[in-house]
Amino acid sequence: MFEIGRKQELKAVKTVDFGVYFSEEGIETERVLLPKKEIPEDLKIGDKLNLFLYKDSSDRLIATMREPKICVGEIALLKVNGVTKIGAFLDWGLEKDLFLPFKEQTTKLSVGDEVLVRAYVDKSGRLCASMKIYRYLRTDSDYLKDDRVNARIYEISENYGAFAAVDDKFSALIPKREILSDIRVLDVVEARVTGVLEDGKLNLALRDKAYMTINKDADYVRYLIRSYDGVLPFNDKTSPEVIKRECNMSKNQFKRAVGHLLKLGEIEIGEKVIYSKERVQK
Repeated sequence: MFEIGRKQELKAVKTVDFGVYFSEEGIETERVLLPKKEIPEDLKIGDKLNLFLYKDSSDRLIATMREPKICVGEIALLKVNGVTKIGAFLDWGLEKDLFLPFKEQTTKLSVGDEVLVRAYVDKSGRLCASMKIYRYLRTDSDYLKDDRVNARIYEISENYGAFAAVDDKFSALIPKREILSDIRVLDVVEARVTGVLEDGKLNLALRDKAYMTINKDADYVRYLIRSYDGVLPFNDKTSPEVIKRECNMSKNQFKRAVGHLLKLGEIEIGEKVIYSKERVQK
């Protein structure tokens, strides 16, 4: 039985003007064409080749000796060649682009984007791609807590956070609480492993540990105070929403940074504001 989207060893059974027909061993009633332009010069009837099967632009099953960038059941990073109202078309190394239906996209795409997709066969027997890869990513990485990784964002959930593929193959999540800056689907981010779950999935953070970021955060708060002419119009009792909007950091980060500056003797905290010591001394 022919398997679309996979490579199979098939036997040459008949030559025609436009190519050679191939069949499975012992099942010559089912044939698939290898076009003439792809036939090896020394091919003889009875020879076997490892061929990839897909459908051409006329929706006919066809064989090729070309190596596709993705097979059914695999995940690969492919470039967007075209975008239409019904979906996108991806470069997978064959003459006919791989179709990515609109309903299988997790973000709006543009020509030139690189997307991480899996290949599957739809109900009509068509080879397609999907960006919904959560269930298909691997969970057997060797990464441990505090390891640094590169992760590609493939889907964002308002409830859970950003779903990512570490090294384009391992399942990971950046929890909502860890997302303090704008990230988008297709972004590749540097992250730290904060935990490895029992099922092998990774939890990630985009920021460093507190002791690693406190100086950087303090520098930014110091800069903010100066930009407000020495009087920051909010303090560490302000709502987390305001702090995130104004400082792009969590309330805990902000409080640690403020505490650090207070310890250094650079600031004073008022009822609703933070003063620079330089401003007070003036």
